[in-house]
Amino acid sequence: MGKLLVILGVILIVVGLGWHFGIRIPHLGNLPGDIHIQRENFSFYFPLTTCILISILIMGGMYLVRWFNGN
Repeated sequence: MGKLLVILGVILIVVGLGWHFGIRIPHLGNLPGDIHIQRENFSFYFPLTTCILISILIMGGMYLVRWFNGN
């Protein structure tokens, strides 16, 4: 459990630094399937495809961590 917390901590630090310094992944947030509705006085944006992609990447990472730990 300790290793997992350290790994998650390092990942959070890297993501936080990337967010702070403005490192951008091309097209992330503008994928086909992301919902963007814009009217005169109203704007709605929901990155559906981006959320699904990030979820798949996180699940894959968790699978690899469990696989390396032998569980």
